[in-house]
Amino acid sequence: MRRNFVPLLAAGLLTTFLAFSSYAAKSGGDSSPTTVVIDAGHGGYDRGGIPGQRASEKDMTLDVARRLKTILQANGYRVVMTRDSDVFVPLGTRTAIANSNRNAIFVSVHFNSATRRSASGIETYFYNRESLSLASAIHHYVAGGAPSENRGVRRRGYFVLRRTNMPSVLVECGFLTNPTEAGYVSNASYRQKLAEEIAAGVRSRGSVASSRSTTRVATAESIPLQPYIDQTRVSSSSKKSRSKHSSKKSTRKKKKSSKPSSSEARVESLDREA
Repeated sequence: MRRNFVPLLAAGLLTTFLAFSSYAAKSGGDSSPTTVVIDAGHGGYDRGGIPGQRASEKDMTLDVARRLKTILQANGYRVVMTRDSDVFVPLGTRTAIANSNRNAIFVSVHFNSATRRSASGIETYFYNRESLSLASAIHHYVAGGAPSENRGVRRRGYFVLRRTNMPSVLVECGFLTNPTEAGYVSNASYRQKLAEEIAAGVRSRGSVASSRSTTRVATAESIPLQPYIDQTRVSSSSKKSRSKHSSKKSTRKKKKSSKPSSSEARVESLDREA
């Protein structure tokens, strides 16, 4: 009996160590599990998209967010929703909810829109450098699993990305103004697939290859760090062209008041996230 005690004790300690290591990896070394703050874009009177758009963005984002919540909770994550019903939540409140959580990451779910019906594809946005690996992982899975164009990772100063004090991304899961992509999104199984791919990116965010790596090719152990388009920079030439265009416009419409209407002011004050 005593002979078997030492091997059994060693096996027990090894099992405990492996379990703790796995838990620590998921929690980022903190004593608490990682919190994922899921932000379903728009809501309430804010349908999202553009005027005349048939598919309501606010409904699609909420459905994917709820599915994502279920998947992540099953994987041991603590999940906080900025909205869990069809209500309007101001952007400042969304970021305040996120920032009130420790050891957290922030994922904002959106769908794109354009006046050009042929516009299509998946985009993932980030702002702070610490968010690039999360954006790379989520984009790797979502764009890789969707039958749509890969429009890449982009850096942009959306309100919810600038004002959150944690790794934060905003993923555009396709264009609802594109008939083909709107058809995909109208299918519940496709929305489930989107949620699964976003969750895979969340789980794999620690496996993104370092920017110092000599290769950007994914291996069995790593995900390539994505190159990105920096849309926070505006060249001086484009500024000049815009100012010339605006001055011409103002001379043609001198009689029109320069004061924005109440509806325009409301939209500007929201600092729309997408």
